[in-house]
Amino acid sequence: MSLPNNQRHRVSNSHLARLSLLVALGLILFMFESFIPRPLPWLKPGLAHAATLLAMYLLGNRSAIIVVLLRVLIGSLLLGTLLNPAFILALGGGLSATLVMGLARRYLADIFSIFGISILGALAHNLTQLFLVQMILVHRAEIYYLAPIMMLTSLVTGCIVALVAFLLLSRTQPGLVGN
Repeated sequence: MSLPNNQRHRVSNSHLARLSLLVALGLILFMFESFIPRPLPWLKPGLAHAATLLAMYLLGNRSAIIVVLLRVLIGSLLLGTLLNPAFILALGGGLSATLVMGLARRYLADIFSIFGISILGALAHNLTQLFLVQMILVHRAEIYYLAPIMMLTSLVTGCIVALVAFLLLSRTQPGLVGN
């Protein structure tokens, strides 16, 4: 059964409005994190990925990819990092995390909760960034000595991001993530 044109348009507007709000949320969190002092140059919680996780659970994998692309693009324009190594690292890490989370949610949802999916995304993000740093900046295999530390931080940051997304989803869509 197909919807009349005016109802199809209404659903599309609702989807676009939600998507825009999630891009804005991700961008706000991304900008907020850029002002937080970091104990290590590469260590930040990645709160902006909560918007990606929300998009994935509320709107689907395609929308989550759009949220990441727009957040990284607009954020890099605001911070003046467009097309520099920070942009490439953010884009590569964000896309790989979103792809891994989307695949995990689709094929492993009976094994992983939102927390496991978020941790897998954080692992993919950090390992992709480590690979890109080696390929673009360092050109030395010794950079991979940081992998265990980055994997450990992925557990912590993945849990933080999942907690934020879980709390928001449980308030707005209680049956979606389980309680």
